[in-house]
Formats: sequence, structure tokens, C-alpha cells
Amino acid sequence: MRLRTIAWLSLTALATASPVPSTAADATGHVTGIGGIFFKANDPKTLVAWYRDVLGISLEPWGGAALKYDAPDHPPALIWSAFPATTTYFAPSKQPFMINYAVDDLDAFLARIATKGVTPLKRTEDATGRFAWILDPEGNKLELWEPPKHPAPH
Repeated sequence: MRLRTIAWLSLTALATASPVPSTAADATGHVTGIGGIFFKANDPKTLVAWYRDVLGISLEPWGGAALKYDAPDHPPALIWSAFPATTTYFAPSKQPFMINYAVDDLDAFLARIATKGVTPLKRTEDATGRFAWILDPEGNKLELWEPPKHPAPH
């Protein structure tokens, strides 16, 4: 939870901060964001169909999804965070990653995926928002996050 709180405070600071002016020396050649999330699957077609049919992720003709930053209620930034190799935060998944999906209404989202047979592993709420965790059909743990409607002061 401490890492999540630090990440949320960083996110709110980022969302309200003025951009740092760049100098000629650093005007180009830097990371500007996450361009994609790519992962292996035992059965990609079936797994992609589950994400489409259960989570409601719209697929593009090329087979993946383009999640837009300018969507209503989307957080202003994507959080990037490295966890210690010994973390149990991703358990019961055996994968070395976990994807956090922002949702607009956690209760409504969980009610909708319950009709598809998906039950949350756990739910919690803190100053950084409301959370639930689920597993996809290949055992990857997913974190569902409803950001607070009014960001916590920093």
C-alpha cells in the first residue's frame, strides 16, 4: 500500500505541476510515455477474446487495443513502478508483471464482469482510490483501480 500511496502522490503532483522547460541539450531524445504493453500468452486468440468480452476492451483490426489517455475519467498519467523481486503483491499470479486498469466505476465494472463469471480476489479502498484484483484465464493478476473523484491534496 505504501508504494501505491507514493505513486498516487506522485501522480497528483505530476497532474498539477508546471512542465519543466527543456534546454537545447535535452530538447530531444527522452522517454515521453509508455507506448504499449506486450506480453506472451499460451493462447493469444482466446485470451484477447476474454479481454474483449469480459473486460470490454475494444480491439483494433490488427488485434490489439489502443487505450486512449483522453478518455473521460482517465487518469492524467500512467504509473510506472518497479517492485522488489521478492514481492508477493502480484500473487497468486506467477508472472513478473501486473497490469493496472483504470475504471470509471469499480462497483459497476465488478457487477458487469460478475455476469461473465469473474470474482474479485480482494477489494480495498484508500486515499489513492478503490481497488480490486482479478485473474485472467491464464492466471495473470490484474489490478482494477477507480481513482478518487477528487485527487487527494499533496
